[in-house]
This record gives sequence, C-alpha cells and structure tokens, in this order.
Amino acid sequence: MTSAAARRRRSAREAALARVVEQGLLGPEQPLLGLLDVDGIRASVHALAAAFGDTPVLHTFAAKACGLVPVLRLLADAGMGCEVASPGELEQALAAGFTPDRLVLDSPAKTVEELRYALAHGIAVNVDNFQELARIDAIVAERPATGPIGIRVNPQVGAGTIGAMSTATTTSKFGIALRDPGAVEAVVEAFARRPWLNRLHAHVGSQGCPLSLIAAGLRATYELAEHVNAVLGHRQITGLDIGGGLPVDFTGDEDDPTFADYVAELRAAAPELLDGRYELVTEFGRSLLAKNGTIASLVEYTKSAGGRRIAITHAGAQVATRTVFMPRAWPLRVGAFDAHGRPKHTPEEIQDVAGPCCFAGDLTAVGRALPLLEPGDVVALYDTGAYYFSSHFAYNSLPRPAVYGYRVVDGEVRLATVREAQTVREVVLESGAAHVHALVDLGSATCSGYPSEHDRPDPEEVAV
Repeated sequence: MTSAAARRRRSAREAALARVVEQGLLGPEQPLLGLLDVDGIRASVHALAAAFGDTPVLHTFAAKACGLVPVLRLLADAGMGCEVASPGELEQALAAGFTPDRLVLDSPAKTVEELRYALAHGIAVNVDNFQELARIDAIVAERPATGPIGIRVNPQVGAGTIGAMSTATTTSKFGIALRDPGAVEAVVEAFARRPWLNRLHAHVGSQGCPLSLIAAGLRATYELAEHVNAVLGHRQITGLDIGGGLPVDFTGDEDDPTFADYVAELRAAAPELLDGRYELVTEFGRSLLAKNGTIASLVEYTKSAGGRRIAITHAGAQVATRTVFMPRAWPLRVGAFDAHGRPKHTPEEIQDVAGPCCFAGDLTAVGRALPLLEPGDVVALYDTGAYYFSSHFAYNSLPRPAVYGYRVVDGEVRLATVREAQTVREVVLESGAAHVHALVDLGSATCSGYPSEHDRPDPEEVAV
C-alpha cells in the first residue's frame, strides 16, 4: 500500500512539472532544470527529529549533498545545523545563516588557516589524524579553542555494496583506524594529554551500507568513548558525532529504510548510546534531500540503433555523473511526460535515455520500459535532490541548470528560484577568458615570467 507521504510527493512533483512547462521555465530556451519539493524537505527534517525523540541531538546537514544556499537556509530555518568539509561549504553555510555553534568542520585535508578560523569561532572540529592534531596543539597553545574538538575514528567494521561509499573499511582514508596495532592506546593517550578534546566521531558509510553495519560501527565508537572515560577516571568525552549514512531506496517513492528504522537499529546494537549520557551529532545528507528532488529535461531527438529506441535529452553525465559512470550502483527511476508536462500513459516500449555529453556511455537509463518518447516530451529523473544538479560536472562546458523550489498550496503550485541557469557567457568567463592572451604572451620577448597587467581580469568586464 502506498503511504500518504509518497502519494503527496508524487502528486506535488507532477503538478510542479506541469507548472514549469506552462510558465516556460522548461522549454526550448531552457531545456533542463532541477526541482526541489520544499514541503517534502521539511517533512524529512521532521521525521529525522521525531525518530530520535527526547535524545539530545544536534542534527546537521551534510552540505556536500546539496550546497545551494537557499536550500541550506531552508534547513537552518527548520532547526538543523550544518556539516561542512571545505572552505566553500563553510562560506555557503555562513551565507545561509547558520551560526558557528551549529557548524561541524570535517575534512581529511584541513589547512592551518581553516583550523585557525574554526577554532577561533566556536565551530566544532573533527580531527582526522594525529598530524592534524599536532597542528591544533600549536594553535590552541596560542589561543584556547571556543568550540568542541573531537577525533574521527574508523571502527573498521567493513564495507557495504558500494566501495566508494564505505568509510569503515580496513584501509579507509578517513580517521584513526582502531584495529591497527596500538591505535586504541594512542587515542586514549591523545585524550589524556589534551583536556580540551571532548568528542569522538565516526561515519561508517552511506549508500550501499546496511543499517546493521552502521550500527556495528557506532557501537564500537560508543565502547571506545566509555573506555577512554574509564581510563581517564572522568567523563572527558561528552559528545559523539555519529555521522549520517542512511541509504536511499531509488526504486520507489517510499522512504525505505526510514529514520525510525535507523534509530531502532541503533537501540538494538547500543541502547546506551541514546540514553542521554552523550550529546549526539548527526550528519545526514542524501536521505534528507534525494527523494525531494527531480531533474527535468526536454527530449530533443529520438532515433533507433540496432533495433533499440534512443531518446536524446539534455540530462546526462553533467548532472547525473554517478548514474552515468556507475549505473548499477546508482540507477534512477525515469518518468515520461508529454510536451505539456503531463504523465504519458501510452503503451510502453524498451528505450534508452541518453544525455548530451559527447561520449557513448552518457546514458541515464538503458533498456527501460517507458511510454514511447517523442521530441518535445519531458523526461524526469527522480530522487535526484542530493548530489545531482547541485554537484555539476562541467563536461563539454555544459552550463549548470536552473533550480526551482516548489510548494503546492490549495491546488496552486508556487515556485521560487533557488539558482538561476548558468549562461554560456559565464561558462566562457570561468574558462579563463579574462586571460585569453596569457599563454601566447609567454613566448614574447617582453615576457617577464609574471602575469602581465592586461591578463588580469577587469572587474567591470568580468562582472556578470
């Protein structure tokens, strides 16, 4: 039986698709766009908070999943914090209105300047390795930190079905590998020598990782915290950052597993983890946004090759990079709509859905049974609210698409611009147009070896 939430999600999505076609936001001039379901996002945040009940938790959104400032602002307004892993993500989060006390800085490659800024402004920092910890020692010696500092550990509990999404393998690049000889002792010593260390952080993985694997990793992290506190004789570790990683089912509109399923698995594996003795931090991303996003593209051409029908669209590797390069790991559902943005109900035929990129593998669906697609129809790629149109791959210098948020209120579709479509002029400027003569001038007799004045961009000429 289809849930009310799934029915609402589908109905709102179809209404929004029809509306953007009607308003000309999707059409020959703009044949590709992204859509985000605002009420769906809010419902996902509510479901996450409800699943943890009265347990004290700071739920942060993993900015890498959708680093668009209006989206981050929506999440901040819904009461979330934000997990960032680069200077760009940090600035996006600050622009969205997150206060430093609701930010968490993760990254395996933090620079000294990034660390200085975070420590001075009360942003929580998860330390990835002992060399980074030594850098923090030097910074804290000059000026005490004003926010929580934790150590990221790798419980080494194994991999899920997608290796690239599994961060608790034996040789993962993240954190302190706990099963390596002497690692636990080194972590205990690190806390013993640094009274300002007060958190542990672990993230087992995301897509392809079963809940049992995630829970096993977090159980090991909880046990390590208890061990450290017992050895030190006091509760120095007061917080646990348990990451995110709830996988998404890309086969339908239902949320499966749910956040409630995740919490139930944690309670079964480590009931003490949720009893309030530790302040918890989560870092969910894909599971909050994926099902609330859609990519919509016009069908530009249709053809047949070797008996297989092919629909050429404007949505390919530039917006669905993982699906194109790893189709078995990242399959997407495809919806077929007519030129008015209404669902097609004609007999289905086996078809490929291709993108615009100039290589043969640029396919978002292969051998899919769909109503026969024709030029001018609309193809929708579902469950693409996370990591798809927000993480553009600039292959063939294809511009980033516009993104719109939508709500359906009393039968009326309301739209808001999240990001305007990138223009071709902007693509050219980003490709170094302001320095057009730079390489030619390197061969001139007057070249000094330094960038010349006329190769430096004129702000007025570059401004868009």
